[in-house]
Amino acid sequence: MKATDATDAVDVVDVVALGESMVTFLPGRPGRLADVPSFDRAIGGAESNVACALAAAGHTVRWVSRVGADGFGDHLVATVASHGVDVSHVGRDPVRPTGVYFRTAGDRATDAHEVAYYRAGSAASAMSVRTVDPAAVRAGRVLHLSGITAALSQECLGLLRELTAPAEGRPLVSFDVNYRPSLWTGSDGVEVLLELARRADLVFVGADEAEQAWGVTGGPAAVRELLPEPEALVVKQGGAGATAFVSAAGGRGAVAQFPAPLEGRRPGRFSSGRGTLAAPAGVPTPRRQPSGTFEPAPTVDVVAAVGAGDAFAAGFLSGTLRGLPVRLRLRLGHLFAAATLTSPADLAPPPDRDTTDRLTALGAPAWGTLRLGPGWTRAAAAEEEGRTP
Repeated sequence: MKATDATDAVDVVDVVALGESMVTFLPGRPGRLADVPSFDRAIGGAESNVACALAAAGHTVRWVSRVGADGFGDHLVATVASHGVDVSHVGRDPVRPTGVYFRTAGDRATDAHEVAYYRAGSAASAMSVRTVDPAAVRAGRVLHLSGITAALSQECLGLLRELTAPAEGRPLVSFDVNYRPSLWTGSDGVEVLLELARRADLVFVGADEAEQAWGVTGGPAAVRELLPEPEALVVKQGGAGATAFVSAAGGRGAVAQFPAPLEGRRPGRFSSGRGTLAAPAGVPTPRRQPSGTFEPAPTVDVVAAVGAGDAFAAGFLSGTLRGLPVRLRLRLGHLFAAATLTSPADLAPPPDRDTTDRLTALGAPAWGTLRLGPGWTRAAAAEEEGRTP
């Protein structure tokens, strides 16, 4: 997968998200999969969830993937496009099918939660350095990836290794660990995820999955000790909040001082003038100090937790693209996550910018007492409309 002159012909977007999306079947009522009589169709996929949320927040986004030449593939592409995402570089596979999955209404963390994936041999599992357009992937200010893609096939893993390799003009690489033990065989997955995380610029990982995958205990600082290489590391701590470590020491400072987009202007053409991301071979990575910024999460009346991590990543990336302070990026992540937590679907529209700007500007006491329940994004939007003369 080598950059070509064709790169110059691809419009640059704020974010390129690469990964599999599937058609999701949500239960019509609570209960075991064996007992639920009917399901509602939706879509779900870590990277496309991030893409849709960012597009809804006003950013330019491209989703790169592969789907089958089937009705489910048609539905996936049309649905993602309906959120304002560029899907012109989604490939169609004439042989392999679009992946689907069924899940129960329970929280993923509980024993009652069931998920049945039908994704083995899917069209997306055939993504590789040969089947993905390098120009379309690299023509973004941020490239968002996840560990789920690496687990789909050896071809997908090879693609992620290529995309995270140090290279002149590489976009800022955002990587969500998304450890799913059921997708991996043996212990290879934990080593692969650690390798990919260490090659990224911005990493998202839950404190619980860091413990499950790598045996890390001791909180966010211990995770930072394990992952000193990324310029920014965000450790999600469930309902308590999240801690962000952002340091430009020895790096480009791209995450810490990411330039905000020019509002209302179409992105320009791809340019590789941002320089090399990594230090030359043989130069040790500077040791990051284990101090970070913690921001508590608001109280949320949870309907379903699936997709909340993707929404959090989208919120933090939105704040990064806007050049906001780290604390406000974390608050945006919490608000985007709350929109999904209070919805039964994997994907929920984030609150509008007026609402997020008002809520992220709250003082610490008001933020600490904030409680968000089902329908809060609509209520907040209606309240803003009522204030408008």
